Amino acid sequence: MESLFLSRNQEHELIMTCIYDALLYSNMNKEFSVEELMCSVFGVDYDEISFFVKETVIKSLAHVNEIKNVFQANMPKWSFDRLNLLEQAILIMSYTHKQNQNSDKSIVINVAVKLAKKFLDKDDYKFVNAILDRVL
Repeated sequence: MESLFLSRNQEHELIMTCIYDALLYSNMNKEFSVEELMCSVFGVDYDEISFFVKETVIKSLAHVNEIKNVFQANMPKWSFDRLNLLEQAILIMSYTHKQNQNSDKSIVINVAVKLAKKFLDKDDYKFVNAILDRVL
């Protein structure tokens, strides 16, 4: 029963938050349950979270190291792990969204840029835009 209604933009923001929280827990070497993490972020029972959200979060976290390697290969002068965790979460979510939903590249980048403008430092959206344009 999926009774929680959120716009796709709201879902993207909460997916980013789930991935960010998971990266934070991982960096602190703390164990966590992905299901409990999503329930906490969304504030509802697991069965009320949409399939799109579950798929994106779970696949992002299941393949996080592979995704990081894809970005790292396209960032020769930067280390992906040195990016702030929120920036990492936006990039990881965007990559997974593009791969799993086969969404239009420009739409995925637009979502990421909006999130970057809202949550990152003033000009960080430019980096997000450039690296996603290269990777996707």
